[in-house]
Amino acid sequence: MTLRKQLMLLLLFMCQFILGQTDSIVLKEVNVTDSQLKKFSNSKSILKINDSVIFKNRSSLTSLLNFNSTIYFKENGLGMVSSPSFRGTTAQQTAVVWNGININSQLNGLTDFNTINSSNYNSITIRAGGGSSIYGSSAIGGSIHLNNDLNFENEFSNNLLLRYGSFNTQNLDYLFKASTKKLSSQFSVSRNSSDNDFDYLGTNKKNENGQFYNTSTNFNFGYKLNATNFIKFYNQIFDGERHFSGTLAAGSKSKYQDFNTRSLIEFSNFYKNTISNVRLAYLTEEYNYFEDKDLNNFSYGKSETAIAKYDFSYQLNKKINFNTLIDYTRTIGFGSDLKENKRQIVSGIFLMKHQLTDAFLYELNFRNEITSNYKSPVLYAFGANYKVSKIYTSKFNFSKNFRIPTFNDLYYQAGGNENLKPESAYQLDLIQEITVNNLVFSISGFFNKITDMISWKPNDSGLWQPINTNKVKTYGVETHLRYDKQISKNQAIQFVANYGYTISENEMTKKQLIYVPYHKLTSNAAYSYRKITFYFNYLFNGQVFTSFDNKYKLKEYTVVNSGIEYQFLKSCKLGFQVQNIFNEKYQNVEQRPLPGRNYTVNFNFNL
Repeated sequence: MTLRKQLMLLLLFMCQFILGQTDSIVLKEVNVTDSQLKKFSNSKSILKINDSVIFKNRSSLTSLLNFNSTIYFKENGLGMVSSPSFRGTTAQQTAVVWNGININSQLNGLTDFNTINSSNYNSITIRAGGGSSIYGSSAIGGSIHLNNDLNFENEFSNNLLLRYGSFNTQNLDYLFKASTKKLSSQFSVSRNSSDNDFDYLGTNKKNENGQFYNTSTNFNFGYKLNATNFIKFYNQIFDGERHFSGTLAAGSKSKYQDFNTRSLIEFSNFYKNTISNVRLAYLTEEYNYFEDKDLNNFSYGKSETAIAKYDFSYQLNKKINFNTLIDYTRTIGFGSDLKENKRQIVSGIFLMKHQLTDAFLYELNFRNEITSNYKSPVLYAFGANYKVSKIYTSKFNFSKNFRIPTFNDLYYQAGGNENLKPESAYQLDLIQEITVNNLVFSISGFFNKITDMISWKPNDSGLWQPINTNKVKTYGVETHLRYDKQISKNQAIQFVANYGYTISENEMTKKQLIYVPYHKLTSNAAYSYRKITFYFNYLFNGQVFTSFDNKYKLKEYTVVNSGIEYQFLKSCKLGFQVQNIFNEKYQNVEQRPLPGRNYTVNFNFNL
């Protein structure tokens, strides 16, 4: 059966559900594009990072998540390529979701977290555990959700944040919001640059050829056509250049240019007890790599992705909700080292939530994909949420997840393998949550068994090729603690701590995977008195192995940041931050030191 015929059959199947529209529904989700995150994640561990935390951290998503989660980051120097390890998985096994759209690179399968400016989003949410049945490829370790929430309320605001720091680091973040009962608009721009010439602690060397700059813009717009129909538009552009710094052993003259665009238009209809949603997205990613920045010779790669998604939600009654989605994705990839090729994927998704009693609900998810490039497994998830008492909730989730081969894996001219199978994983989550007044505590135990992992290895001719080889199991425990207290009218305190213990083991060698720490601990505290706020960030990262035989490793490290803010003229704040107060000498990638003690002054104007 051709791909076109299969798509038509899926569309016809969806139309049968549209006919049964009865009763009424309250319009609660008009400002949320990624509605599955809110409505079908009741059995998952969810951590939402609010605006105030986002603005107290550096603009890069790496810095924000490194100090506010248990995710480990491999950063090839400050501002350089940055990739995560979520629950002991690889960088390609963490999905990044922008307003409900998976934006992981079609070329290499991952997202470089230093190409994401966190200040461009209203909310950033970490969804731990498998999510491929909803969000598709890569959501094995977990997913990071970047959302621009549009509110249809009377509002007008401007926010300008200026930072200047060590190494001639400059940052500008501007956010504009204007909305009425019928219209909602947002515009933001972020500009970052740095000479990035910090000293390598304990040596007489500096970080040379590490300068970078980047600019990102966001424009989001929503219009209420009438009481039941809405249209929304989201657009994002990122343009950056980094001179890749060298290592302790060798210098570098290279540079790397990124240019990424994302556009999404959404039509929503609310009718009685149904919600219909159509989304059309167009994503591009492009890079140029210069081995010598002084020469005009470079390699390049580019991909263009078009997505059409139909989302239909049907509320049978107050306790049962169905959600079906059809997703068509077409990607073209090409480059100097990549054979031009295209990939078409049709996905059918079915979600169900049943509030069986006031205390107990369960969720079911199913996903199937059709493509000519590989054979996709049927994905599923089952979860339950049981409110044992007013203060204690227990959650359970079991899922099958996957990651598809990337364009580099399949079509790289010097060794791509078009016979690769998708990676697959079975995951189990057990979550316990306690909420007592101002205190929230959760503990999560997880187990993940991954097969057909894709690894690049030399073949009999010495040519490096990707093959399905490794089997990996990851398991461990994560805890989260949060305490908020308004002591008086003029005083407030907040404390947040996250701890993760992770085993990520190659089943054949019985060795821990490289760059996966057994232990990671982060904590953040803030104290406000009248117009002054004091805060600090604490990060402990356990040792990581840097060789597959576990003979070589990087030692553990502790980094502490602190800052103070003073509010004046009702709408202005002046702040000062010290990063790495104790001048810790550390690396999270071998031979690539990160900065010692450094300083930042910031000014925040809000109107």
